[in-house]
Amino acid sequence: MLNPCFGDSTATMGVFPPTGQEYIAASLKGFVDKITLLDLRYDKQYQDPQALSRFIRAEIDLLCIGIQWDARFESICDFISQLPAEITTVVGGRKATEEVEYLFGRCPNIDMIVRGEGEEIIQQLVSGVPYPEIRGLSYRQDGSVVHNENHELPDLTHIAFPDRSLRGHDYYWSQYGVRLSRHTFDTVLTTRGCPFKCKFCTFSLNPLGQKREYTERPLESVIEELKTVTADIVLFSDDNLFTNPKRAEQLCDLILENGIKKSFVVQARIDIAKRRPLLDKLQKAGFKVFLLGVESPHDRILTNFQKGITQKEIRESLAILTQYDFYLHGYFIYGNIGETEEEMLYIPKFAQEIGLDSISFQKLRVEKFSPFKEIVESTPGYYYTRIGGHVYSDKYGPKELKRIRNRIRASFYTVRQLLRIAAKARRIGLVTGRDVAGSLVRLPLVLPLMIWSSLNKKNRKRKTHAVPPPSTGESSRVRQTVQNT
Repeated sequence: MLNPCFGDSTATMGVFPPTGQEYIAASLKGFVDKITLLDLRYDKQYQDPQALSRFIRAEIDLLCIGIQWDARFESICDFISQLPAEITTVVGGRKATEEVEYLFGRCPNIDMIVRGEGEEIIQQLVSGVPYPEIRGLSYRQDGSVVHNENHELPDLTHIAFPDRSLRGHDYYWSQYGVRLSRHTFDTVLTTRGCPFKCKFCTFSLNPLGQKREYTERPLESVIEELKTVTADIVLFSDDNLFTNPKRAEQLCDLILENGIKKSFVVQARIDIAKRRPLLDKLQKAGFKVFLLGVESPHDRILTNFQKGITQKEIRESLAILTQYDFYLHGYFIYGNIGETEEEMLYIPKFAQEIGLDSISFQKLRVEKFSPFKEIVESTPGYYYTRIGGHVYSDKYGPKELKRIRNRIRASFYTVRQLLRIAAKARRIGLVTGRDVAGSLVRLPLVLPLMIWSSLNKKNRKRKTHAVPPPSTGESSRVRQTVQNT
């Protein structure tokens, strides 16, 4: 099992493990004699493709590579194409499913690609089921590529939880190879799918366009898994843990009854604020960070998104949530159809008005199965560069939206706001005083590397030679990557 992602990244590189591949590894128990998991963010001795190839030739007879996201996709393809062609290689993951034809053409040593969820497909593969009989498998045959029909979505209740015994290290917050926190991180999945139909979102679909119906794991299984997790901070990676509020209350009760003491991060809709008893239990059970899909402060855009909420409801919900000791992070989308610069620049002001601790903001995107694809194509003056790419307009092109993005960031992340974030994170236990002191000590190491990375990125865009890294005594620890949550 190989996570090939490494290189320049954002501040949260290395925080979360490759649990998708750990799910696949768990599904293979009893089918193969030995499984090795390499995460190149940490297993740096194998970031050299020649060194990795020597290891593969000596130890491996089936190479399973996961490609989940767009980040550094071309570099990953370059890396994979240098690995041994004589070793059977199968690739999977969200990005791989979206780029099947391209990957086969780009990397001649890829033998098979698993499309969609791979737990059952990989079991059939290693069990010797003939390739034509394996749904969801694409493979080479007689100089061409064969695509079998799609595999049905697996039943979540019968999938083994990730095999964490394969890890050779903890996952923690670092930047440019410098560890910034003593806390360790992990993820747990309790449900798959989402019943809502927001137009901008395709995460309720898998990369094949199949609707992920909302399914729940037995809570006993979730608690059993949580007992095996040693990390301090756990992200529940469900699309929305609170789709079934009664189940969420039961989960809190079980966490408390079993004495599980973690700091939990969760994705949620703002309507969670309507359930005060649940909020009380969440706080007692250790839920500390809420990742909230706000999307826009403008009713017109929220209606276009089919978000099912209004600005008034957002304000009312945040007025309740801010009464608790939760860290509140809001997601926003800008560059929407018909959105003016003034409306985009209201995002940071609105976020501060409703009491969000931090925000992230992304340009509107067009995915393969997104309802917005047809809307963008039929709206004069709007366009997208590629499937999975951002939406631009004649008035707001890449340069203009970048300028607006920078103004949003500068307006929200003032010195005062950064101090507020640090104070709250420390108060609720997300960071310790030791972390803060340690970060200050390490700042002279990190800052030159940040500057070098920024210059390097600009130079790559200009197709010039990269500048050499600064001398900090930590240059060997510079290059790790982020997993995008």
